[in-house]
Amino acid sequence: MAKFFCWGKKKGSKGGGAADAPKESTLSKEVKSTAVFGANILKEGSDPKILPDSEYPDWLFHLLDKCPALSELRRKDLKTLLYEDLKRFVKLDNRVRIKENNSLTAKN
Repeated sequence: MAKFFCWGKKKGSKGGGAADAPKESTLSKEVKSTAVFGANILKEGSDPKILPDSEYPDWLFHLLDKCPALSELRRKDLKTLLYEDLKRFVKLDNRVRIKENNSLTAKN
């Protein structure tokens, strides 16, 4: 079974409004190079060659997919959610409940 990860914004990131502005995607369908420069970590050797998409596993192309937010998951029927989405819903919902509980106990 393939695992899909969602990479979100890091907590506590510092910066102004310029960091929040939408950035142009660094990915491109068109590759102008034949090797990944700087990926060679050995003293002797060469940079790895870029292979056709068919040579890479399917899960690799889903790493940058956006994951649904908690509010979006709450709007959906829990019985119809995929396993990965249900797992994400439980994790995010638990996080919110823990934060609410912590804020209530901190005020007392």
